[in-house]
Amino acid sequence: MYGSLTASAAQAEQVQVMASGLDHPWSLAFLPAGPKVGDVLVTERAGRLWRLGAGGRKQAISGVPAVRLASQGGLFDVVLHPRFADNGLIYLSYAAGEKGANFTRVTRARLEGDRLVESRVIFQVSPAKDTPVHFGGRMAFLPDGSLVLTTGDGFDYREQAQRLRSGLGKIMRMADDGRPLAGNPFVGKSGAQPHIWSYGHRNPQGLAVDPVTGRLWAHEHGPQGGDELNLIQKGGNYGWPVATKGLDYSGATISPYQTYPGMIDGRTVWVPSIAPSGLAVYRGALWPQWQGDLIIGALVNKEVRRLDVDAAGKVVGQSRIFPKISARIRDVRVAPDGAVWLTTDEAAGKVLRVTP
Repeated sequence: MYGSLTASAAQAEQVQVMASGLDHPWSLAFLPAGPKVGDVLVTERAGRLWRLGAGGRKQAISGVPAVRLASQGGLFDVVLHPRFADNGLIYLSYAAGEKGANFTRVTRARLEGDRLVESRVIFQVSPAKDTPVHFGGRMAFLPDGSLVLTTGDGFDYREQAQRLRSGLGKIMRMADDGRPLAGNPFVGKSGAQPHIWSYGHRNPQGLAVDPVTGRLWAHEHGPQGGDELNLIQKGGNYGWPVATKGLDYSGATISPYQTYPGMIDGRTVWVPSIAPSGLAVYRGALWPQWQGDLIIGALVNKEVRRLDVDAAGKVVGQSRIFPKISARIRDVRVAPDGAVWLTTDEAAGKVLRVTP
């Protein structure tokens, strides 16, 4: 599927602004509060972490690690440990390093009130790169308690996405303390990084686990055209840059191959690009007809899309949803009550809550 879009019916969704004036808010995480939605953690790319509470309360969290803020670099994702209610652990991904040697890094810390304590770097992508773009930086916990992280190809280093000795252009899988896991596909392979779970990625900006099926979904930016949605398999090679349906920004051909034997094709490919960012599997009560479908933000198209996924994991259609919203969407999350929360990628960005 080349990202064909069906017309969406007029909707009467309610859009509530939960926070505004944020500097490119990048990610959201919901703090537990029993059956209700509690406080919400929000990252700003500039390197700040906020706690949003009832009545519009916004409290800065101290102890956030220093980030490298340049171009696409900064503070990225925030996720909670699966046993957060017991241990209070959160994970932050961000750009770190210097202009000539930077990388994606993951820090684990314990949230104590409105500060982070016991912070520790648990993972860092290698090799370092000298470009301020294509960091990846999305994280998610799999049903077995392992943590997965997307890494970008660094833009100028796209060939490294195919090289197992490099951490660029990969999805990494690790224990909750950053250690590589014995079940990873390339553990023990000479010259291969043991954290690698899949490879051949360009710049994955969406990552989500279906809590019912256990499927791991990811999407990534193509070059000029060729954005992809992928169903991630252990040890899978997703083709970049050997196989792509996109062109270089100059209009030049990147590869003569759109598909290649032994490499996995996208479940959906967008030509032209929509610049997907943020990804959630809908499992909630407010839109019962959407169970197992994917909600995706689009930076270029300034919209939110729903991808209709059948029981076999095939994308059978897509449509624009929430037509009241026209903004660069950076993150998409489904709250415990089934509402869809979004962040807008703007200098004065917003956090939005959408309900029927």
